[in-house]
Amino acid sequence: MTGHHWGYGEEDGPSVWHKAFPVAQGDRQSPINIVPTETVYDASLSPIFLSYENCTSTSISNNGHSVVVEFDDTDNRSVIQGGPLANAYRLKQFHFHWGGKGCHGSEHTIAGKTFASELHLVHWNAVKYRTFGEAASAPDGLAVLGIFLETGDEHRGLHKITDALYMVKFKGTVVEFKGFNPKCLLPNSLSYWTYPGSLTTPPLHESVTWIVLKEPIMVAERQMGKFRLLLFSTEEEEQRKRMENNFRPPQPLKGRQVRASFK
Repeated sequence: MTGHHWGYGEEDGPSVWHKAFPVAQGDRQSPINIVPTETVYDASLSPIFLSYENCTSTSISNNGHSVVVEFDDTDNRSVIQGGPLANAYRLKQFHFHWGGKGCHGSEHTIAGKTFASELHLVHWNAVKYRTFGEAASAPDGLAVLGIFLETGDEHRGLHKITDALYMVKFKGTVVEFKGFNPKCLLPNSLSYWTYPGSLTTPPLHESVTWIVLKEPIMVAERQMGKFRLLLFSTEEEEQRKRMENNFRPPQPLKGRQVRASFK
């Protein structure tokens, strides 16, 4: 396994990432198992504020690990602020993690409970850093909003994404995807847990302030099925591997405190 090649299989999956990325055994790795009874309510945490009004998505792609929707992050039109964040962080992209057929695949767990999928909205600190790349390796560089997807009714907001997935079936495919506003993917309540953590994929930089929403959104099993039609492989590869179980299991808390914005 080289520094650039990693995946979710037995030979290149999370259990061996530490060989190429030693930080995998660091002190603020993500995801974690959030145990509500062990979290601390922090009255000083303000509500989080998302200004996604003028969001402009640009593309949807299959990067060989997940499906990614990218945004124009050249200005401060779409940001997350408040809560544990000292300033506004710009939206860069969002992506999903999910399990196999009939299996759950969220990264964070709540008292050991897993969900069908987990959505990550990735934001970067453009006040302190010049580029996303620079922010991605800085301790306060990124803020990721985590939202659980629970199996239930169809989610109307997700249709635009699931309907586009067939166009990015293969690893390395990118297509134009304009006019999608992720506001429709937010649950009614923005109550959250927060803790200092890391990227959940290599290079696993310990640069993320995690904001994990308590309330999940609903997704139909039929919609989840469309995610599983994506492939880890390129069109040229003879061996076609379905994209599923693309999640990292919870990592040790190592003394970190998980704060809650709610009682």
